[in-house]
Amino acid sequence: MSKLDGNGRWQSKMTLTEHTEQYEARNESKASRPTPEEYTMARDYILLPHMLTMVERSIEEIRASTNILKRLYVIAAQTVMNQIHKDMHSLRRELSKRNIKVINDEQIDLVIYYKIICRGYEERFGIVRDVVRSEISVRLTKYLKDVAQLIEPYGK
Repeated sequence: MSKLDGNGRWQSKMTLTEHTEQYEARNESKASRPTPEEYTMARDYILLPHMLTMVERSIEEIRASTNILKRLYVIAAQTVMNQIHKDMHSLRRELSKRNIKVINDEQIDLVIYYKIICRGYEERFGIVRDVVRSEISVRLTKYLKDVAQLIEPYGK
């Protein structure tokens, strides 16, 4: 039932059929399944905070160590953290723009479940902890490779 159903003018000859259809089409549900790219974005949205926590713990461990290169390690880890923060920010913005929400649901045994709400379509999404570990490893390797490329010219 629309706002204009009780309005007598809506039923009169003053409105064209196409206007009525446009108004009703605007209010229809636009629920649609996430695309594979959006699933990847949701997975990244889940992984990046875990990666950030791991890097923060590593920084704390490095600061507590007596290694003579700890300043270099802290700077490298801070660079990785900054890049993760930047990626998280852009990912949040993109998910918001696409009207996608990812909500932590529950953890059963070795599977972590999340709820994905994508433009009105709701789905439960599960990730196995081993997959999370391997994806984090791959991602951290990529971030560290980027840092190594920044430092490499100074090593020659």
